[in-house]
Amino acid sequence: MQQLLKWTLDAIREEESSFSWMEEYRYEWSPLVKSAVEQVIKGKTVLILTDDSREWFAKYILNSINDLDKDRPIVPFYELADCFSHLKNLNSSQDLQLLEDMLDISYPNGYYIWYIGKGEHPYTKLAYRSDYNFLWILDAEVQNSFILSSVDKELDIKLIQLYKLFDKTLFSAIFGELDLEL
Repeated sequence: MQQLLKWTLDAIREEESSFSWMEEYRYEWSPLVKSAVEQVIKGKTVLILTDDSREWFAKYILNSINDLDKDRPIVPFYELADCFSHLKNLNSSQDLQLLEDMLDISYPNGYYIWYIGKGEHPYTKLAYRSDYNFLWILDAEVQNSFILSSVDKELDIKLIQLYKLFDKTLFSAIFGELDLEL
């Protein structure tokens, strides 16, 4: 069983597409993915939240993560905007607290938000409220997040590559093939 950092490097190098850009970012990636994967293994639900330009990516994740052809456990991943249709109308801290209260009741084993999008989007008011959220932030440096650039011509490809790495990490950990220690 390999440790996460070495396993991540090997997984990046095994990828057939040009994923070598990720080798230098694996040190930033590994602690974030470790936390996200550990939370799923402990039974937490993942609520995906994106800015408007990345809504397609949330659909991609949801269509892929529990694909029955993969012959593995089904995991609790949902799109937050589908669970709470008034999400765009939340403005105040009190509104956000009421939503969090509802989510706490709805997911008694816990949940975290996987936010993918611009750092100044209104949804970040919710995404930044917990240090346990999994943040892929565009165009802003935010502590405990993986930073990407919205002007990168390869952004969509990189998002898919990162998702594939996350997916592989999650299921290698679930099947005991990976030690999540760095």
